[in-house]
Amino acid sequence: MTRRRQNRQADAGADFNGKTILVTGGTGSFGHQLTQVILDRFRPHKLIIFSRDELKQSEMQRQFHDPCLRYFLGDVRDLDRLRRAMHGVDVVAHAAALKQVPACEYNPFEAVKTNILGAQHVIDAAIDCGVKKVMAISTDKAVNPVNLYGATKLCAEKMFVQGNAYAGLGGTKFACCRYGNVVGSRGSVIPLFLEQRVNGTVTVTDKRMTRFWITLEQGVEFVIRCLSVMRGGEIFVPKIPSMRIMDLVETVAPKCRVTLTGIRPGEKVHEVLLSEDEAHQAVECEDMYVIQPLYATWTAKTTWPGGQPLPDGFRFASDTNGRWLSVPELRRLVEPHAHARGSTARSQRFSPGKPRVSVSG
Repeated sequence: MTRRRQNRQADAGADFNGKTILVTGGTGSFGHQLTQVILDRFRPHKLIIFSRDELKQSEMQRQFHDPCLRYFLGDVRDLDRLRRAMHGVDVVAHAAALKQVPACEYNPFEAVKTNILGAQHVIDAAIDCGVKKVMAISTDKAVNPVNLYGATKLCAEKMFVQGNAYAGLGGTKFACCRYGNVVGSRGSVIPLFLEQRVNGTVTVTDKRMTRFWITLEQGVEFVIRCLSVMRGGEIFVPKIPSMRIMDLVETVAPKCRVTLTGIRPGEKVHEVLLSEDEAHQAVECEDMYVIQPLYATWTAKTTWPGGQPLPDGFRFASDTNGRWLSVPELRRLVEPHAHARGSTARSQRFSPGKPRVSVSG
């Protein structure tokens, strides 16, 4: 499906015109892109950027000048603040989270407060304020998690799915979008490689590593589309390609030395977006999988229209994916981010060459 066709479908169904939309974690990479898309395509009544970072909010105010924009300081840990912020809101995109795996491992209580209790607060506030739709942004790390970040996102997914039962028939609808690593987002490996290659050496934890990859634009388009078709309780998984970490190194830092540092605590060699156990409840659509809720007591519609059941033993994993990004494709994805980092990154051309591998320690 072409991007233009996807955009038309999203525009036809989402209809944010005249609506009040709130984005938690709205000053992050996702919030920036969603703001840009909404302002370009729709005429919302209000678009509320909810975050705890006043500096990033001031930077967004300088970038976007639409009169529909509102900037609310607040934290998803604060239920009262969320209730006040969601008064009169129609749609919520919940992107606020602590996302760095090592930071969550080292600060587990803080990860739980933001990613789990914060999710509960979003659910409670949305129900109390009569919000129509809430879409939570999740991650492949929520599937069979081996780190605390993934565990908190798994818990949040379960809460958002079952939040529909708390809302009841005709109440707030909750769903989740689950996808993989976002190209060039804050905390992504690309900025790290671009910085390291200036010195001629980049660090990789394990050369076998594979990851799902999606661009920020594709992620936002997917969320908008899912908001238009959600019925409540679904976990939407896009069909996205995988990449090999050494192909990325060859793309970003050709001819550089690669130092293997060993897998970090809580890190996987491969990621899974749809597990074998979840596949029993999932159906396949043209460009996504839809995981249906187990106990959808809030609706009589229990089967996703047009979806095809998945075969026994099916799993959607980054190492067995049928779609792989080639080095030329990776180069086209990475080059805009290299240019965005300034003259130092631009001066390092993407010239062919194989990296040299060494093991640290």
